[in-house]
Amino acid sequence: MPRLPAPPLPKILQPKPKRPGEERNGAGPVSPVEAGITVVDWIDERTSLSPALRWLLFRKVPRGINWFYTLGSATMFAFLSQAVTGVFLAMYYRPDASGGAYESVRYITDDAFLGQFVRAMHKWGASVMIILIFLHMARVFFFGAYKYPRELTWIIGVTLLILTLAMGFTGYLLPFDQRSYWATIVGVNINAGGPLIGPYLADFLRAGPEFGATTLSRFYAIHMLLIPGAIVALIGAHLYLVTKLGISAPPWLKVNAEPESDQSEV
Repeated sequence: MPRLPAPPLPKILQPKPKRPGEERNGAGPVSPVEAGITVVDWIDERTSLSPALRWLLFRKVPRGINWFYTLGSATMFAFLSQAVTGVFLAMYYRPDASGGAYESVRYITDDAFLGQFVRAMHKWGASVMIILIFLHMARVFFFGAYKYPRELTWIIGVTLLILTLAMGFTGYLLPFDQRSYWATIVGVNINAGGPLIGPYLADFLRAGPEFGATTLSRFYAIHMLLIPGAIVALIGAHLYLVTKLGISAPPWLKVNAEPESDQSEV
């Protein structure tokens, strides 16, 4: 009489698989490549980041895309360059309206190691970022990529444009020389002429009714803390929507005319 097979063991009684990094059947030490893979596996086992990275990096894009589609990535790279160089400049800068701000900028330019190079990267990088974000938004507008279902992506992009311009405006005062001082006064007075919230906005930027010593600290805090934090959060939301909804096909191609390729967006 045939015997019935034994029932399978419950999961709690089954032997657990070996963890990454444990020796395999008495083998010797792992190679550097295997060690690197083991570290990645160890991190992924505890964070489960690999599915999110695959979802973000490996996605289908329509055929016919060109170099115009890299303007968004170029703008983000410019922002990262501004963030890195800004951190190094902040290590030497002093928001002191009595002369410390100007002297700290002079020290960065003339005496600090690679200070002039880093400051030039930050100064000209601001102009490059503004140019790139305008070109990126022009591409989105003329290609019709702002239409359904990407309206929210467009709104976030417009907000990022406004914050980028505000970043340039607040950073212009920080050297605190004659040119930046009087140019900022003109800019704040222009804001004061706006309807309804104009006078309140000007008082907020000046940190009071008059342009004083606290104005520099207010601009420095906005430039270093408030605006960068908002930009980072909005860039995260922008990238999430771009990944979730995908990028639009060029207007001269029909969406369903050809099958999609398996390459990811540059």
